[in-house]
Amino acid sequence: MSNIAVVYYSGYGHTKVVAETFAQSIQADLIEIDQNGDISEQDWQLLNQAQGIVFGTPTYMGAAPWQFKKFADASSKIWFTQGWKDKVFAGFTNSASLNGDKQVTLIHLQTLASQHGGIWVSLGLLPANTKTATREDVNNLGGSVGLLVQTPSDAGVDEIPSGDLETAKLYAKRVKDIVEKIHAS
Repeated sequence: MSNIAVVYYSGYGHTKVVAETFAQSIQADLIEIDQNGDISEQDWQLLNQAQGIVFGTPTYMGAAPWQFKKFADASSKIWFTQGWKDKVFAGFTNSASLNGDKQVTLIHLQTLASQHGGIWVSLGLLPANTKTATREDVNNLGGSVGLLVQTPSDAGVDEIPSGDLETAKLYAKRVKDIVEKIHAS
Protein backbone atom coordinates (compact mmCIF):
# COMPACT_ATOMS: atom_id res chain seq x y z
CA MET A 1 0.00 0.00 0.00
CA SER A 2 1.45 3.33 -1.01
CA ASN A 3 1.60 6.33 1.27
CA ILE A 4 1.24 9.50 -0.81
CA ALA A 5 0.52 13.07 0.25
CA VAL A 6 -0.74 15.83 -2.05
CA VAL A 7 0.30 19.24 -0.75
CA TYR A 8 -1.28 22.14 -2.62
CA TYR A 9 -2.24 25.79 -2.60
CA SER A 10 -5.44 26.98 -4.27
CA GLY A 11 -6.34 30.61 -4.63
CA TYR A 12 -9.83 30.35 -6.13
CA GLY A 13 -10.73 26.70 -5.59
CA HIS A 14 -9.88 25.27 -9.04
CA THR A 15 -6.54 23.80 -7.97
CA LYS A 16 -8.25 22.36 -4.89
CA VAL A 17 -10.64 20.43 -7.15
CA VAL A 18 -7.68 19.04 -9.10
CA ALA A 19 -5.89 18.10 -5.85
CA GLU A 20 -9.02 16.37 -4.55
CA THR A 21 -9.51 14.52 -7.84
CA PHE A 22 -5.87 13.37 -7.82
CA ALA A 23 -5.94 12.32 -4.16
CA GLN A 24 -9.33 10.59 -4.24
CA SER A 25 -8.36 8.43 -7.18
CA ILE A 26 -5.48 6.86 -5.20
CA GLN A 27 -6.58 7.48 -1.60
CA ALA A 28 -3.76 9.95 -0.93
CA ASP A 29 -3.64 12.37 1.99
CA LEU A 30 -4.53 15.99 1.19
CA ILE A 31 -2.62 18.88 2.72
CA GLU A 32 -3.82 22.38 1.94
CA ILE A 33 -1.42 25.30 2.21
CA ASP A 34 -3.45 28.11 3.77
CA GLN A 35 -3.81 31.70 2.59
CA ASN A 36 -0.80 32.63 4.76
CA GLY A 37 1.40 29.99 3.10
CA ASP A 38 1.42 27.72 6.13
CA ILE A 39 0.64 24.08 6.94
CA SER A 40 0.30 22.53 10.38
CA GLU A 41 2.96 20.60 12.25
CA GLN A 42 0.84 17.48 11.75
CA ASP A 43 0.91 18.14 7.99
CA TRP A 44 4.71 18.36 8.05
CA GLN A 45 4.75 14.96 9.78
CA LEU A 46 2.47 13.49 7.08
CA LEU A 47 4.91 14.73 4.42
CA ASN A 48 7.89 13.35 6.32
CA GLN A 49 6.24 9.93 6.59
CA ALA A 50 4.96 9.83 3.00
CA GLN A 51 6.66 7.66 0.38
CA GLY A 52 5.47 10.04 -2.32
CA ILE A 53 4.80 13.79 -2.32
CA VAL A 54 2.76 15.56 -4.98
CA PHE A 55 3.00 19.34 -5.28
CA GLY A 56 0.01 21.27 -6.63
CA THR A 57 -0.25 24.97 -7.27
CA PRO A 58 -1.81 27.48 -9.62
CA THR A 59 0.41 29.44 -11.97
CA TYR A 60 0.14 33.18 -11.36
CA MET A 61 2.20 35.59 -13.41
CA GLY A 62 4.36 32.75 -14.78
CA ALA A 63 5.21 31.13 -11.43
CA ALA A 64 3.80 29.55 -8.29
CA PRO A 65 2.14 32.06 -5.96
CA TRP A 66 3.94 33.33 -2.88
CA GLN A 67 1.96 31.02 -0.58
CA PHE A 68 3.44 27.95 -2.28
CA LYS A 69 6.88 29.57 -2.34
CA LYS A 70 6.65 30.16 1.41
CA PHE A 71 5.90 26.46 1.90
CA ALA A 72 8.79 25.53 -0.42
CA ASP A 73 11.16 27.80 1.50
CA ALA A 74 10.00 26.33 4.82
CA SER A 75 10.90 22.86 3.51
CA SER A 76 14.57 23.91 3.61
CA LYS A 77 14.68 22.71 7.22
CA ILE A 78 13.93 19.22 5.89
CA TRP A 79 16.35 19.69 2.98
CA PHE A 80 19.15 20.42 5.46
CA THR A 81 18.74 16.95 7.00
CA GLN A 82 17.91 15.26 3.66
CA GLY A 83 14.62 14.14 5.19
CA TRP A 84 12.85 13.75 1.84
CA LYS A 85 15.74 12.13 -0.03
CA ASP A 86 14.67 9.29 -2.36
CA LYS A 87 10.95 10.02 -1.99
CA VAL A 88 8.88 9.96 -5.17
CA PHE A 89 7.65 13.39 -6.30
CA ALA A 90 5.19 14.66 -8.88
CA GLY A 91 3.36 17.89 -9.56
CA PHE A 92 0.58 19.76 -11.26
CA THR A 93 -0.40 23.32 -12.01
CA ASN A 94 -3.45 25.19 -13.23
CA SER A 95 -3.89 28.56 -14.91
CA ALA A 96 -6.59 30.42 -16.80
CA SER A 97 -4.92 30.38 -20.19
CA LEU A 98 -3.95 27.37 -22.30
CA ASN A 99 -0.24 28.03 -21.82
CA GLY A 100 0.11 30.70 -19.17
CA ASP A 101 3.74 29.69 -18.64
CA LYS A 102 2.64 26.63 -16.67
CA GLN A 103 5.82 24.82 -17.74
CA VAL A 104 7.88 27.29 -15.71
CA THR A 105 5.87 26.38 -12.60
CA LEU A 106 6.27 22.64 -13.23
CA ILE A 107 10.02 23.05 -13.63
CA HIS A 108 10.07 24.92 -10.31
CA LEU A 109 8.25 22.00 -8.66
CA GLN A 110 10.61 19.50 -10.29
CA THR A 111 13.61 21.53 -9.13
CA LEU A 112 12.27 21.66 -5.58
CA ALA A 113 11.89 17.87 -5.62
CA SER A 114 15.40 17.47 -7.03
CA GLN A 115 16.87 19.73 -4.36
CA HIS A 116 15.34 17.39 -1.81
CA GLY A 117 17.02 14.44 -3.55
CA GLY A 118 13.70 13.13 -4.79
CA ILE A 119 12.71 11.02 -7.78
CA TRP A 120 10.42 12.94 -10.15
CA VAL A 121 7.60 11.18 -12.02
CA SER A 122 6.82 12.54 -15.48
CA LEU A 123 3.27 12.53 -16.84
CA GLY A 124 3.96 9.57 -19.14
CA LEU A 125 1.02 10.22 -21.48
CA LEU A 126 0.99 11.03 -25.17
CA PRO A 127 -0.59 14.39 -26.02
CA ALA A 128 -3.97 14.73 -27.72
CA ASN A 129 -2.64 16.77 -30.62
CA THR A 130 -4.74 15.99 -33.67
CA LYS A 131 -7.30 18.18 -35.42
CA THR A 132 -10.08 16.17 -33.79
CA ALA A 133 -8.70 16.61 -30.25
CA THR A 134 -10.92 18.38 -27.72
CA ARG A 135 -10.66 19.62 -24.14
CA GLU A 136 -12.31 16.36 -23.11
CA ASP A 137 -9.31 14.33 -24.31
CA VAL A 138 -6.60 13.10 -21.97
CA ASN A 139 -3.48 15.30 -21.96
CA ASN A 140 -5.01 17.75 -24.38
CA LEU A 141 -2.57 20.44 -23.19
CA GLY A 142 0.40 18.26 -24.12
CA GLY A 143 2.16 18.05 -20.76
CA SER A 144 5.19 15.86 -20.14
CA VAL A 145 6.95 17.07 -16.97
CA GLY A 146 3.71 16.92 -14.97
CA LEU A 147 0.00 17.62 -15.12
CA LEU A 148 -1.15 20.79 -16.88
CA VAL A 149 -4.66 22.06 -16.15
CA GLN A 150 -6.49 24.99 -17.70
CA THR A 151 -9.54 26.61 -16.20
CA PRO A 152 -10.89 29.76 -17.91
CA SER A 153 -10.81 32.80 -15.63
CA ASP A 154 -14.60 33.08 -15.68
CA ALA A 155 -15.21 29.36 -15.02
CA GLY A 156 -16.53 28.02 -11.74
CA VAL A 157 -14.80 25.23 -9.85
CA ASP A 158 -17.27 22.81 -11.43
CA GLU A 159 -16.18 23.75 -14.96
CA ILE A 160 -12.66 22.31 -15.10
CA PRO A 161 -12.35 20.50 -18.45
CA SER A 162 -13.06 16.78 -18.07
CA GLY A 163 -9.94 15.87 -20.04
CA ASP A 164 -7.77 17.61 -17.45
CA LEU A 165 -9.49 15.83 -14.56
CA GLU A 166 -9.19 12.48 -16.33
CA THR A 167 -5.50 13.22 -16.92
CA ALA A 168 -5.16 13.93 -13.18
CA LYS A 169 -6.59 10.48 -12.38
CA LEU A 170 -4.24 8.73 -14.81
CA TYR A 171 -1.22 10.66 -13.50
CA ALA A 172 -2.21 9.79 -9.93
CA LYS A 173 -2.30 6.10 -10.84
CA ARG A 174 1.14 6.38 -12.48
CA VAL A 175 2.57 8.05 -9.37
CA LYS A 176 1.03 5.41 -7.11
CA ASP A 177 2.33 2.56 -9.30
CA ILE A 178 5.86 3.98 -9.24
CA VAL A 179 5.79 4.53 -5.47
CA GLU A 180 4.69 0.92 -5.02
CA LYS A 181 7.40 -0.40 -7.37
CA ILE A 182 10.12 1.52 -5.56
CA HIS A 183 8.92 0.50 -2.13
CA ALA A 184 8.06 -3.11 -2.99
CA SER A 185 11.19 -4.48 -1.37
